[in-house]
Parts: sequence; structure tokens; C-alpha cells
Amino acid sequence: MPDIRFVQLSPAALSALIAGDLAAASAAAGAPLSRYLVDEAWLWRVRLAEIEQDPAAAEWIARAAVAEPEGVTVGHGGFHGPPDENGVVEVAYSVAPEHRRKGYAKAMLRSLLERADADPRVTAVRASIRPDNVGSRATIAGFGFRKIGEQWDPEDGLEDVFMRLKKHSQRSSWTTKGR
Repeated sequence: MPDIRFVQLSPAALSALIAGDLAAASAAAGAPLSRYLVDEAWLWRVRLAEIEQDPAAAEWIARAAVAEPEGVTVGHGGFHGPPDENGVVEVAYSVAPEHRRKGYAKAMLRSLLERADADPRVTAVRASIRPDNVGSRATIAGFGFRKIGEQWDPEDGLEDVFMRLKKHSQRSSWTTKGR
């Protein structure tokens, strides 16, 4: 499985991605970002607003996923926000189309789970997946997720909700670098 390093996308990097300025976004992130991240401007608008409302959320959301040792940005990931009142975080990740089916999604999920497991505030990790999203269902297989119910998402429609209780881990490739 490939190794993934997550690089925090600062408000400056997010603003540059929203503006379509890949060079400025890469400079602000301290890593060579990809056109795929520019194409996700809708998401960065949401994440930037969340960070402006709660600066502590930046620790959990909006990260570029860099494959190592190649140093290539293959997608993005993080969580929907900090742990909720029950210590639950919801995982989020996406792989650029040209990098799919190469093990990056599982590597991203593994890294995100390590990050969650290393934080004493986290008790469980949640994942919401549409029933027809075969790729995401395959990605979470083998990581200890169990279906706990269903929900209606205004953008994605019906989703199955999965939960994974926290495991104890020392290793994390989560970085806080970002300018």
C-alpha cells in the first residue's frame, strides 16, 4: 500500500485554490498541489468558511494527500470537523481520477484512521457512503467499520452510515505544515 502524507491547506492556500491560482496555492501549502484540488473549489469554499467560524477546525479539515516518496498530490482528505460531543469524527477523502485504483484511497483512509486513533479526544470514526458507491465500500472494508444505520444527505441522497471504534496507535503521517 502506498504511503500518504497529509499537508494542511491554510486559509491562504484555500483562497488561492478557490481563485484558481494553483501556483499560489502550492506555495502557501508548501507542496506541489494538483489541478484536481482547484477543481474542488466548491469544497474549499465550505472548508474556508468553517475555519473562519472555528479556527480550531483547521486541525481536522482541508488537507492535500501527497503520495510518498513520489511527492505527488493524489487527492485530498481529512475529517468533516473536530470530534463532536461524543468524540466522533467523520472521515472524508477523495482521489483524483487519474490516481484511482492504485491503492491511494486505502492509504489515505489508513493515515486518517491513524490520526484519529492518536487523538485522545476521538472515540470513533464515522463514514457515510451512498449504497451505489462500490469503490468507497471496498475502501473501508477491512478497517473495522460496521454499518449502524442510514441517513439522507441533501447532495448525495441516501447514505449508509458506518462506524469504527477507536484503536490505539502511535504512528501518524498527519502533518501540520502549512503557511
